[in-house]
Amino acid sequence: MGSAAYTLQALWTQARENLDVTTILLSNRKYAILFKELADVGAPPGQTARDLFELMRPDVDWAARGGQHGRGGGAGRDAGNFADLLRGAFTRKGPFLIELPL
Repeated sequence: MGSAAYTLQALWTQARENLDVTTILLSNRKYAILFKELADVGAPPGQTARDLFELMRPDVDWAARGGQHGRGGGAGRDAGNFADLLRGAFTRKGPFLIELPL
């Protein structure tokens, strides 16, 4: 999810151009790559690093953010719900964002 914060302009472009794009955001609620980078250099993350790398304060509602960018959006709560959202996204015009919490 951390990298998604850097891609808001892509959501804006999809909405502006009314592109038939379905974005599936795999949301792990953290900057996971930063934990890996610390591990690669042998540095265990302390509490301050864990607090900075976890992205739940505040929690980002990506489905709502999709709506704010003039797109449809939804959150996949389970496999069935995700499949329903995906089918719906593929049958509509314009961009759609599905957040899939991990």
